[in-house]
Parts: sequence; structure tokens; C-alpha cells
Amino acid sequence: MAGNSRKTTQNQTVATDGDAAAFVAAIADPTRRAEAQLLTDLMSEVTGEQPVLWGTAIVGFGSVHYRYATGREGDSPRVSFAPRKAQSVVYVRGGLDAYDDLLPRMGNHSVGKGCLYLKRVADADPEAFRALVDRSYRWAEAE
Repeated sequence: MAGNSRKTTQNQTVATDGDAAAFVAAIADPTRRAEAQLLTDLMSEVTGEQPVLWGTAIVGFGSVHYRYATGREGDSPRVSFAPRKAQSVVYVRGGLDAYDDLLPRMGNHSVGKGCLYLKRVADADPEAFRALVDRSYRWAEAE
């Protein structure tokens, strides 16, 4: 690119017109499918949003537009999850430090920068999990 030294990148995970319910129903493992349905129902109830398929494997609720100081910008879900083979991944806004008070009540889990990895969704305290989803959804309003 002559004359353009700025590298532009495209966000790989964008909202699609895919059928989130069909995606969940097609999960082969019955335990993961049941957990994905539980997460869909709970997140939809807490956020008041319908599930949207983001990319090929993330179910998101609501969206927020972001812009970094570098100029990169895009859209992402306010709160979302991805059913994986070994666990369910819950993506939250604001970094996991913002949820320190709730994490001890999530059962067997691990964390990443903005991800909560749940071995079994049923092990999470339902009240604490609802608070986590609500906090992430509302965090996006403040961004």
C-alpha cells in the first residue's frame, strides 16, 4: 500500500443473521447443548435482548460500539457465551477484576482477560451468575 502506513484490520467476530437457536440446538453433546440453552434463556431474560449469533460460534446479547485510542473500532456483544467442547466460555465487559466479588460463587472455573471459563454452568450460583450478566450488560452502557 503505497502512501498508507496505517494497518487496518477487520473485526473477525461480527453479528450475523445466523439462527442462534438453531446453532444451540445443533450442539452435539447433550450436556453442552443443555448448558447453552440455559445460558441463552438466562441471558435473554436478564438483558431483555434476543440472542444473536456473532461469528460462527458466539451467542451474544445486545451490542456496544467501541473505539480504541489507536483508531480501531467496531461492535461487540454486551455479554455473550460460546459453548466449547470442555467448557462454556462467558465473555463479559470491563475485565474480570470488575467481578471479583462474584467469581468465588461461580463453581469450578478459570478466567482470562475478559472470559470466564465454566466447567459446569450448573455449579455457578444462579443469583451470582445473573448479577454477573447484568453487570456486564450495564457496564457496556457506561462505555
